[in-house]
Amino acid sequence: MTAKTPMANSAAMDTIETPAEIVLSAHSREAIDELLTHFPPEQKKSALLGALNIVQHENNGFLTETLMVAVADYLNLAKIEVYEVASFYSMYELKPVARHNVAICTNVCCMLMGSQRIVDHIENKLGIKLGESTADGRIYLKKEEECLAACAGGPMMQVNHVYYENLTPEKVDEILDSLE
Repeated sequence: MTAKTPMANSAAMDTIETPAEIVLSAHSREAIDELLTHFPPEQKKSALLGALNIVQHENNGFLTETLMVAVADYLNLAKIEVYEVASFYSMYELKPVARHNVAICTNVCCMLMGSQRIVDHIENKLGIKLGESTADGRIYLKKEEECLAACAGGPMMQVNHVYYENLTPEKVDEILDSLE
């Protein structure tokens, strides 16, 4: 399998051949292969979300164009199909982010329960705005989180895939201060 990777310095977006086996680690390929066992062979696209999660996790929390092309090649999908998914869902990052990913739900239920107060508190505490990382590379504050599906526990946030509900500024401080 080979991935056609656009060269960064080429205005014409020339491509070079990069074997997907080189771009994707053995661990990523093994995990993607395991995902594929859950779907009919002709439905490889069904494993795309999981494959992107695996690759993003292994790449310090973000996807590169090279990785997306390698996933497309590995799953026999068009590059645009992979990019459309990666750029649509808020769980995927297309640029480097800090070590800890903080997502505050700001959808209607959480908003009515005070999520804006939590957003304001965190922005003031960290000195960053939504969509930014702290200067020390410790915390990334996601720009937007449509819904984290914990409406009864609002306001809530997710830190590195762990849910924290019924937030107060004091609870938020404890959580953020515990992150290395």
